[in-house]
Amino acid sequence: MPEPEPQERLIHHLDARALRGLSHPLRVQLLYTLRIDGPATASQLAEKLGESSGATSYHLRQLATYGFVADAPEHGKGRERWWRAAHDGTMFDDALFTDASPAVRGAIDMLMHEMATTHARELSTWIGNRHTWPEKWVQGTDMSDFTLRLTPRLATELNEKMHALVESYRDLPEVADAPDAERVRIHTHAFPITTD
Repeated sequence: MPEPEPQERLIHHLDARALRGLSHPLRVQLLYTLRIDGPATASQLAEKLGESSGATSYHLRQLATYGFVADAPEHGKGRERWWRAAHDGTMFDDALFTDASPAVRGAIDMLMHEMATTHARELSTWIGNRHTWPEKWVQGTDMSDFTLRLTPRLATELNEKMHALVESYRDLPEVADAPDAERVRIHTHAFPITTD
């Protein structure tokens, strides 16, 4: 039997207009939750995130206006409205970080802080719950940091190589039916520091 072709990932390229669609912390959380946990209703998301269903409904509609989420009618029954993430991931346009508009620069800063908070929360949750996982999973995790002396060109090259390596592990055939396979979050952070 031939191996299935890997599905191409849908990536939303974030420009200044689309950034407005993510200009609220709850929208970032809603999109993240739909990408990680799959389709849900506004009420389900409200319960999961500790928000009112009115707030989640409003912000889901805003996310839909900017193309981040879409209806998932195959999940609904009756008048129930289900939502799904429209893309697998988001890439930033580098120009956002130097945009002439303070509003755009403020929005991208807010988004970056939300992402950093999410990464810290995920890692803290793992640390708090690792005792509930089998030993082989505890051994299969990593929390490392490195300090290198690099030029901007070499830092970019390193990031590209790390991303390519991670992508090479996506949708491996031997994982499809493996009984011990789980979803694994990979965080990468690479940034310059000041040394005195």
